[in-house]
Amino acid sequence: MTTQGDKQTAPAEPVKPAAIDTARPVQSIAAIVRDWWSGEVAADINHSKVLLRIAEESSTTARYLFMTCMSAGIAVLGLLLSSPAVVIGAMLLSPLMGPILGAGFALAEGKFKWLRLCARAILIGTVVSILFTAAIVWLSPLQTVTDEIAARTRPNLFDLLVALFSSLAGSYAMIRGREGTIVGVAIATALMPPLAVVGYGLATFNMTVFGGALLLYVTNLLTIALTATVMARLYGFRYKRSAQHGMTESAGILLTFVLLAIPLGISLTQIAREANGQRIVNSVIEDSFDPLARVEQPVIDWDADPIQISAYVYTPEFESDADEQIKRRLTNNLGEDVAVTINQFRVGTDPGAAEQAQLARAREQQQAAAAEQQVASLTERLALISGVPPSDVTIDRENRRALVSAKPLDGLSLAGYRALEMRAAAQAPDWEIRLRPPILGLPNIELGEDGPSEAGKAQLELVSWAASRTGIPIVLSGADEATTAIVQSLTEAGVAASGETVSNTRNNTDVVTARWSTQ
Repeated sequence: MTTQGDKQTAPAEPVKPAAIDTARPVQSIAAIVRDWWSGEVAADINHSKVLLRIAEESSTTARYLFMTCMSAGIAVLGLLLSSPAVVIGAMLLSPLMGPILGAGFALAEGKFKWLRLCARAILIGTVVSILFTAAIVWLSPLQTVTDEIAARTRPNLFDLLVALFSSLAGSYAMIRGREGTIVGVAIATALMPPLAVVGYGLATFNMTVFGGALLLYVTNLLTIALTATVMARLYGFRYKRSAQHGMTESAGILLTFVLLAIPLGISLTQIAREANGQRIVNSVIEDSFDPLARVEQPVIDWDADPIQISAYVYTPEFESDADEQIKRRLTNNLGEDVAVTINQFRVGTDPGAAEQAQLARAREQQQAAAAEQQVASLTERLALISGVPPSDVTIDRENRRALVSAKPLDGLSLAGYRALEMRAAAQAPDWEIRLRPPILGLPNIELGEDGPSEAGKAQLELVSWAASRTGIPIVLSGADEATTAIVQSLTEAGVAASGETVSNTRNNTDVVTARWSTQ
């Protein structure tokens, strides 16, 4: 019972727990990251200074065109020589990174006039590089597809990733004022070597090389530019636009990456298929022979129908039906028709016999390669001194003999052609060099008291050499006794010669004249 002075209080209602906003922590984390990025990472960026620095490297100047040509020239020479060091030198000089990064920042800033200038610089640099390298290849006697060229004709998804990471590093370096690291980016991205390969494909009309290298270059170009756009926007380089416009631009960049990734992914799948197929071929061939056998790396032509597979095996025991057995197993494992050729070499049963035979064959291959290099060098040298294309030089490898017919060269006499032959022979002492001179006037043979004088002997040797190289008979005119003796000397040397006597006067007893029978 309560008194009148006592207050009556209502029973307290139970307190309801506050509702938990599950979305707030996520928003808070995003806000924290955004605040940290804008306050700690991007706050000290001088946007105007960065844009000015990039713009200076984005225009089409005389320096830009000169350095582009020099880089392209070095690149294509390095590719033709298959020299990675020379190719890297071309990458260091390439100025193409400037306008490509400039295009990315121009897109992020919405400066479309600047974007057009960058696009113009990229287009001009690309066309100039292709035409310059194509001209060098067209004039070059070396037009073989080297390993350095082949490596840039099959772009894949990894090339896209290389360009992506390179652009991230390059954009960061430009934003932070550390553009010296662009050198390393240029090496990784390799913009100029693919362009040089495009020029090679154009000069040699090899559309497979042309298309593959062009795809690699376009991949690197677009990836660098679009990645630079993303990096620029992250660091606050952007123009005011609607959220819908920004999302549309981001979707366009993402779509471009997806479109690039599709063909490159297909190419990567093909490369992975071939690598897996190579492993299967190696395993099947090794399992088909004695454990002591050794198998050289099989050669596989994946483009042939059926797939062509060949290998050398050094084994203590011959397998008579090895080709058929391996063919059946590979057809089942690969799921495709194959043609197999196994070249077996019998070796001893000693554990190291197969390795010794393999090393011996490797030495033989090395010697054969060296011999082919010698033949190529000899052919090129003879073609050069004879004024003819290398295809006009006849090489007899079995008898180690080289034959070439020289073109007439202004001011060069028969003695000059003989000197050229002697010089070429001195550079290839184990080869017989025969240079056929053009039909020029033969020297007179001076006489002494007892036949040709000292000068006459040299003249007689030159006449004999010219006749033996051309195969045309010689007609000699002079005093009866001297002419007969010289004709006999030439005949004994295997030269077809005949004599004509003239009246016994003072003028014609001092020399014996020589002429071609066709004159």
